[in-house]
Amino acid sequence: MILAIDVGNTNIVMGCLDSRNTYFTARLSTDVKKTSDEYALMIRNLFHLHEIDRHGVEGAIISSVVPALSIPLQEAIRLVTGKTALLVGSGLKTGLNLQMDDPATVGADLVVDSVAASERYPKPIFIFDLGTATTLSVVDPKGNYIGGMIIPGPVVAMNALSTQASQLSHIDLETPAKIIGKNTKDCMRSGAVYGHAALIDGVIDRAEEELGYKAATVVATGGIAPTIIAQCKHKILLDCNLMLRGLLILYHKNAKNEKSK
Repeated sequence: MILAIDVGNTNIVMGCLDSRNTYFTARLSTDVKKTSDEYALMIRNLFHLHEIDRHGVEGAIISSVVPALSIPLQEAIRLVTGKTALLVGSGLKTGLNLQMDDPATVGADLVVDSVAASERYPKPIFIFDLGTATTLSVVDPKGNYIGGMIIPGPVVAMNALSTQASQLSHIDLETPAKIIGKNTKDCMRSGAVYGHAALIDGVIDRAEEELGYKAATVVATGGIAPTIIAQCKHKILLDCNLMLRGLLILYHKNAKNEKSK
């Protein structure tokens, strides 16, 4: 089994898994102020909480969009498991052809999502990852990563609205009973949930029209995905463990090369 860690701007998602089983998953708040020792304590406690032997970990891999945490987390993993974690980035074998102006600038999370989706689902594929940002990654029929989209996530959008509009308060992300709200908070919630769902439906329509795909496979992942995707009209496959599966795939693609160094 391996330890897979996805570092996002808001949360760190980690899981202990192998090709057959996921032994545990956990979600922690992303905090660049925490030291490697603090993260090591948290990771060790998770193994203890789920009654998993940390010494049974064969290796680890990290995908991060917060560069400042890559080294502290690598050190934390070394302290807990004795293993050196792989980092998703330049030089890592992915098997994914990035047809971008500058492939090095493609986020690690987008690469990992696309690797996992390409192995699991029929192509072409639209992959939506809903977190701090809502991202779209497009994999064409030949398995090439051809581009995508970055959109402010619903929580970020609502927080910005609350900050800039003096009469609008901060709200939690709940689905109101009706699209047409009867009070300010429900109106904001409706905008965040139904509005974002309509945005995703519209993006799918326009992307299919632009690319000439009549029925792309659409996959969604990320912490906010279950709330939003439930209100979309398109058929969208919800895969909350897509990132962890992608990290497992990348670990197996690269572990032998790393051990031989």
